[in-house]
Amino acid sequence: MDANGRVLQELVAGLASGDISVVDLTQPLGPDTPVIDLPAIFASSPGFSRKTISRYDEKGPAWYWNAISFGEHTGTHFDAPIHWVTGKDLPNNALDTIPARKLVGPACVVDVTRESAENEDYLLTRAGIEAWEKKHGRVPAGSWVLLRTDWSKRKDAAGFLNVREDGPHNPGFHKDCLEFLAHERDVLGVGVETVGTDAGQAATFDPPFPAHAIMQGSGRFGLASLCNLDRLPSTGAVVIASPLKLVEGSGSPVRVLALTTA
Repeated sequence: MDANGRVLQELVAGLASGDISVVDLTQPLGPDTPVIDLPAIFASSPGFSRKTISRYDEKGPAWYWNAISFGEHTGTHFDAPIHWVTGKDLPNNALDTIPARKLVGPACVVDVTRESAENEDYLLTRAGIEAWEKKHGRVPAGSWVLLRTDWSKRKDAAGFLNVREDGPHNPGFHKDCLEFLAHERDVLGVGVETVGTDAGQAATFDPPFPAHAIMQGSGRFGLASLCNLDRLPSTGAVVIASPLKLVEGSGSPVRVLALTTA
């Protein structure tokens, strides 16, 4: 067995012994899963629905299965570059053409729970990332930067979406932080605990929705509606985010898993 084989053998042994934990970063997906609500002038994405085909009955006596329907960006989901107009002409920009290697990468977890509790519209800036790097080291190329806000602990849909008269309010990334991560740190993408990768008030930003415009426009990805980020260390975990391989897919619900020794 060569060195690469031994690495995989050690991984399997670590999983079997419990020295390596598998942390599920995915919210359950069902009819009650909150879906982002767009202004009435735009087409909105449908939520999750399910219809039973058969369940051990006359339509199928020995099997149970369902027909399901939902928008690509429902629940814990993956944003591909083709999702946004800035990424529409990039190569390998859809779910069926993204190289599988790019679905796995180290995680950098940036904890802004205190800031988000004090300010629902908190934005992580480049300075915030640079301060994190002074403590934890440089953000590696090919990594996921995950914004821990504990927003996933809001279990009711109204509190999670947090929509008021002037629109939704939730924390996210500042434009300068996104440009820094995409162009100076070469990350795979960003992940959040909120319904989408942009802050709630991002429609009013310049450019509007910078997390989508910058990440997807530079061929990078987004993960939204994550949970259990409080179970990950700041560095050292590996994230596996594998969406459905939909032809020309702009996104997909995804089971996001993290491997960690913490």
